[in-house]
Amino acid sequence: ITDPDDYVVATEDSHTVEEFLQVAFGYVGLNWKDHVVIDKRYFRPTEVDNLKGDATKSKKVLGWKPKVSFEELVRMMVDNDVEMAKKEKVLVDAGYIDAQQQP
Repeated sequence: ITDPDDYVVATEDSHTVEEFLQVAFGYVGLNWKDHVVIDKRYFRPTEVDNLKGDATKSKKVLGWKPKVSFEELVRMMVDNDVEMAKKEKVLVDAGYIDAQQQP
């Protein structure tokens, strides 16, 4: 047993937002460029170009290593969103919630 401490849990891989969009939309058979609008007003010019977690301590002290790939994680996220949308549709169709108020 280790003493309480802070640990970074990260794959140490870097992916762009575009790569995320390609995997997510591709998983459901769509081209992200047909559904996403990019507004350059929201770009952050002073943002760090490459953010990557360093899980060295987690690996060394805890023996941790990632078990899920980037693509698997994105597919899990999409599956969750699809299931949530199905449940929301049932509630909308039954009149329990207003479709216009859904995010």
